[in-house]
Amino acid sequence: MNYIARAFWLGRPGLGEIRNTELPGPEEGEVLVRSLFSGVSRGTETLVFRGGVPQSQHAAMRAPFQEGDFPAPVKYGYLNVGLVEEGPDELVGRTVFCLYPHQTRYVVPAAAVTVVPENIPAERAVLAGTVETAVNALWDAAPLVGDRIAVVGGGMVGCSVAALLARFPGVHVQLVDADPARAKTAEALGVDFALPEDALGERDLVVHASATEQGLARALELLAAEGTVVELSWYGDRKVSLPLGEAFHSRRLTIRSSQVGTVSPARANRSYADRLAIALDLLADPALDALVTGECAFEELPDVMPRLASGEIPALCHRVRYADTD
Repeated sequence: MNYIARAFWLGRPGLGEIRNTELPGPEEGEVLVRSLFSGVSRGTETLVFRGGVPQSQHAAMRAPFQEGDFPAPVKYGYLNVGLVEEGPDELVGRTVFCLYPHQTRYVVPAAAVTVVPENIPAERAVLAGTVETAVNALWDAAPLVGDRIAVVGGGMVGCSVAALLARFPGVHVQLVDADPARAKTAEALGVDFALPEDALGERDLVVHASATEQGLARALELLAAEGTVVELSWYGDRKVSLPLGEAFHSRRLTIRSSQVGTVSPARANRSYADRLAIALDLLADPALDALVTGECAFEELPDVMPRLASGEIPALCHRVRYADTD
């Protein structure tokens, strides 16, 4: 039996549209999933929406179930929570997370879905992919008990990192962002907040996730001697200048990149599935609901995405809901 699904596509940079697509029924070892919620990760997805993925990174930036190619037309996204309607008996009726774009129904290998624990609301589970990024970042960063840490950039990834760091014993975490409204998010996550000019210095570790040149420069300024900046930002096709004179060498500072596409070498014995399972377990904390800052219906995405990309709709994770009848 075939199905008709609807998917959100980037027709050309800056223009989204909903297209019909025919799905074959699942074969052995596959599942048919009906979407319940998906999430728009504002940083990466709006960069894609604007057509800002540099040609040299087209292969590296592909999402697992992407269709089409950058810059467009392309079907892109990776935060989907749905209900398994057909497939292996142990999965039918289960709520699952999948790195799939915004689409009403889809068929994927059963190994591509991860069962959402029963104590995690489906609405919150859309955060799993971003919390997984934060888990990988902290494997790279290796914070220690009692560290003084700043997270520069209060977007979805930065706030996820701050939320996980808040659980470390003896660690002082300060979320740094130019938007004073992020103070409420920091409070909900259990960490301190500061505007860039007021941030505390002499930090043992700074995690940078603002995707701005100014933010990275400020991150370096906040470090103590021998300190490390873990760089999570994705700049797309923008060039970034760094102040590597002044005290950079005399204070023996380090800048280290972290990217979720590779499991951290510090945990090379763990798989992608292991990392995602950890992220889902961490979502038991209701404080993480603070990362979902807006919601719309699937049908509204073509109108909402340009507003997310422009900043007219300020967002961390924008959640997309799907009608029960789709």
